[in-house]
Amino acid sequence: MHNLEPKEVFGIFSEITKVPRPSKKEGKIIAYLQNFAKKHNLEHETDKAGNVIIRKPATAGYEAKPGVILQAHMDMVCEKNADTHHDFDNDPIETYVDGDWLKARGTTLGADNGIGMAMALATLCSDTIRHPALECLFTVDEETGLTGAFALDNSLLKGKMLINLDSEDDGQIFIGCAGGIDTVATFHMAQEKAPDGYFAAKVSVKGLLGGHSGDDIEKGRGNANKILNRFLYRLNEQTDLRISHIDGGNLRNAIAREAYAIICVPYNYKEPLRIELNHFITDMEQEIGKTETGFQMELESESLPEKVLTKELSTRLIRAIYACPHGVMAMSRDMPGLVESSTNLASIKMNPQEITVTTSQRSSIESAKHDVKNMVACTFALAGASVTHGDGYPGWKPNVDSALLHIAQQSFGRLFGETAKVRAIHAGLECGLFLEKYPHLDMISIGPDMRGVHSPSEQLSIKSTQRCWNWLLDIMENL
Repeated sequence: MHNLEPKEVFGIFSEITKVPRPSKKEGKIIAYLQNFAKKHNLEHETDKAGNVIIRKPATAGYEAKPGVILQAHMDMVCEKNADTHHDFDNDPIETYVDGDWLKARGTTLGADNGIGMAMALATLCSDTIRHPALECLFTVDEETGLTGAFALDNSLLKGKMLINLDSEDDGQIFIGCAGGIDTVATFHMAQEKAPDGYFAAKVSVKGLLGGHSGDDIEKGRGNANKILNRFLYRLNEQTDLRISHIDGGNLRNAIAREAYAIICVPYNYKEPLRIELNHFITDMEQEIGKTETGFQMELESESLPEKVLTKELSTRLIRAIYACPHGVMAMSRDMPGLVESSTNLASIKMNPQEITVTTSQRSSIESAKHDVKNMVACTFALAGASVTHGDGYPGWKPNVDSALLHIAQQSFGRLFGETAKVRAIHAGLECGLFLEKYPHLDMISIGPDMRGVHSPSEQLSIKSTQRCWNWLLDIMENL
């Protein structure tokens, strides 16, 4: 990776990939940032939440210009393929180059947002880059709760302009984002002895694309939880189905790629079960096959378990998941092509005490966000589940008169002879929270091309990284 251009950025990103940094476990990357600041004799501080701020004085001739803040988050989404052995708490990410793309072997790459961190750090250690007074803010736990942004003190930052480096589309300037909230449904466990004369099997959904529950929600990708449950509903209507275990998805902000259930059916339904699965796979391939070319469903024999869910609980769970909406709820009336509101059926987890279904809702309109949240909550409440909500986070209202926006547009046109697209994003950025604490901030968000974020297919464009780096430097020089 050290041979890739820009060398200063990819050299630092290579170091970052060797530092484990799961959400809520950022201690090692915090130490890396602190040591980086000490190595380069830069002022730095770490707040109570773990956010790290590194400061560098303005270069000669830029002392009177408004200070700029470069911002990225430290944590990464930790997803891996089922057949990949990787310990995200201790193992480095194994990377490789495939044409113009930098990828990881069987895991997420962590370019979201490691490449943003690398760009910010590369500006700090350079002796040739011209810039105003510079503050680089690295926040914790963006992916699972925006904890760092929530906890950021409103007196730490001095800059007047903020460039968020957490976007994933070359040549696009983001000036707004959706707000979000989580809705979690809990079914209290009720089990009974597995009936005699039953056949047990494991039904699995695999090979889906997954992806970001904001950026990719409108792309028609399959949700493993919904697909698996749809098959279980079909069986539940035809025979005396019993569920022993169910598991699907992992993260609230990722579309579920894999799911499985261990089920029991009367032994005389063993062959009809296989026939029904084949029919179901055909239906799914007709519906999503052009998008989900890797879609698979498998049926494997299992030993009969000791316990299964009661028929009553099993039916309530299946019907609630079936009824729970997933996907785009509304498109924006102000910005063509932008998703306004959506919901993601993120994960289904089971332990001896309960079954937990985690969902997340997003909207660029605060009232609509709560409307979808309530819709999901009512679905599970009607099925007898206990429902709770997270604190949520605000959206970022676009400012088309932003001075920083106009500078970035002019810079892109001057460098590349193209017009940068101005967009809002249907995903959570920390900018909404920054704006609450620092109402004066003028903000934009930029970044290089990335694909498949929040999944093991995550990849980063090398050429686009070079373009974004050149663009960032030109923006800072012309503030």
